[in-house]
Amino acid sequence: MIHVVGIGLDGADGLTSSTLELIAQAKILAGGDRHLSYFPEYGEKSLVIKDFSADLKKVEEIYTTLKTGEIIVILASGDPLYFGLGRLLLEKFSAEQLKFHPHLSSIQLAFNHLKMPWQDATIISAHGRSNELLTQALQKGAKKLAILTDGQNHPGAIANLCLSLGLTTTYQAWVCENLGARNEQIQAFDLPSLASLTATDFSPLNVVVLVKQKPENPVIDLDQLPILGIADHYFASFGDRPGMITKQPIRVQILAALSLQPRQIIWDIGAGTGSVAIEGARLCPQGKVFAIEKTSAGQRLIAQNCQRFQVRNVEVVAGPAPEVLVNLPTPDRIFIGGNGGQLIPILQTCGERLGQDGLVVMAIASLEHLSLALGWFKQQQWHVKVQQVQISQSVKFAELTRFDPLNPIYLLTAGRNSMGNDDLG
Repeated sequence: MIHVVGIGLDGADGLTSSTLELIAQAKILAGGDRHLSYFPEYGEKSLVIKDFSADLKKVEEIYTTLKTGEIIVILASGDPLYFGLGRLLLEKFSAEQLKFHPHLSSIQLAFNHLKMPWQDATIISAHGRSNELLTQALQKGAKKLAILTDGQNHPGAIANLCLSLGLTTTYQAWVCENLGARNEQIQAFDLPSLASLTATDFSPLNVVVLVKQKPENPVIDLDQLPILGIADHYFASFGDRPGMITKQPIRVQILAALSLQPRQIIWDIGAGTGSVAIEGARLCPQGKVFAIEKTSAGQRLIAQNCQRFQVRNVEVVAGPAPEVLVNLPTPDRIFIGGNGGQLIPILQTCGERLGQDGLVVMAIASLEHLSLALGWFKQQQWHVKVQQVQISQSVKFAELTRFDPLNPIYLLTAGRNSMGNDDLG
């Protein structure tokens, strides 16, 4: 039998008497330098694991020489089956040949020191891995994150990544070092101050905990906002879906495609947080924007954002399209950002109501909806342009910078009258 024993930074003092008895019986005691340093008396009976492939092959060879009743003990950090050596051992040996004796993991220790429940936490290992999973979790607005770090993805690099993503939510950060040891230390940081630190500012044995903070919605200095292209974090957004907003670079393309004029009537169908409606209203203060949104959460957000940006020419229209479109004023421009599965009925109503020189602009994420829309416009003999908008933004990757792509969008612009040589209709 091979016994895999989890051990913490408190060494042998943190092990039970039965586990210590197993170690005393071992023909060979294997583990990393730090693990074996807790048992210097084993001398030649020790096997240092540095090169996993080569050293585990040695363990295999020793295993074949074991007599009845003899055991090998392998020491591993924390819980061996939690981002640990256990996975590699199960690739080399059958489950019947292995028995695991877990210790407290660094994640458990971190949350217990912080006195936080952690059943709802997202756990990510950035140790020797890319930060793609961490990026996705941050963009989805995970409430709690615990991150296992390494020399490249150290606490400061993780903070830099958070800041470079332009998140609409903020996080409180804790760096938990040497958990379980006498020199353990836990420090709280805001992300900008943590981002200024390097790997050498922390013990290499550390865990980063990020906890999402409730949005404070600070007062916006309207004089400092750009005329076009407001950053996403200025908008109040869905608490459980912070990324559910038409992103700034896509929003700019939509507003350009709408070809807005000063006194126009604009419909924004499926307005969500109201980001397109509000930017359109700011560009055309003498016009009127009707933000159509069927969800109560979205309606509240649009009203909240109108108040934040002091926009008074946006009217929230509560209810599903196309039903609520019937009694609205005749539009000069229509933007369709969401359709609730009613794309064709919405297009039919828009076609009936749109002014003669009006335009319909759609932001479409799927090929199926693009095909439906193109088919309808072709049948109605409208003129159509389609752009594929695919944008990548720079994000920090450890000490380097890489590009993180946004989901590609098909931007469709349609009108009854010709729009130039690029018309498809």
